[in-house]
Amino acid sequence: MNRSWFGARASRPLEAAGAAALLMIPVLSPAVAAETIPQPVALLQGLDKTTARVSKFEAKVGTEVRFGTLSVWVRACEKNPPEEAPDNAAFVEIFENRPGEAKAKLFSGWMFSSSPALSALEHAVYDVNLLECKGAPPPAPPSPAAPSTPAPPSGRSRGNTPR
Repeated sequence: MNRSWFGARASRPLEAAGAAALLMIPVLSPAVAAETIPQPVALLQGLDKTTARVSKFEAKVGTEVRFGTLSVWVRACEKNPPEEAPDNAAFVEIFENRPGEAKAKLFSGWMFSSSPALSALEHAVYDVNLLECKGAPPPAPPSPAAPSTPAPPSGRSRGNTPR
């Protein structure tokens, strides 16, 4: 009688337990899952490995931002609603611009702020990852108006009476 450690009889209870565990996993319907909130600005972080300088820069959705020799285009930026776990996702395309050469696409895909190592640009000279998706910056406050000085009264000054 040649039986392995998990013989035929021992495997059936394990199979039943595994099937029961699968039945207990909640399944969310798409209607239950919360929608993400589109944001107009992505806050990115770049590392220049030659100078060891870390820079934070903002990129508006649909516009080009330069970081060193890189052109960064954010195509979409979304964040979870406040009632969900905080997470941000941005669809980013990154190109390298070298003088005398055509643009080379280095990265095209989704970046996630909660998992920067999952999907970030890793380049010989630069690293780029997503920090946050946020709303448009608030408008600049109006410049304070010059204080108005009261006009001097015509004629005599107050308080001094002629004698």
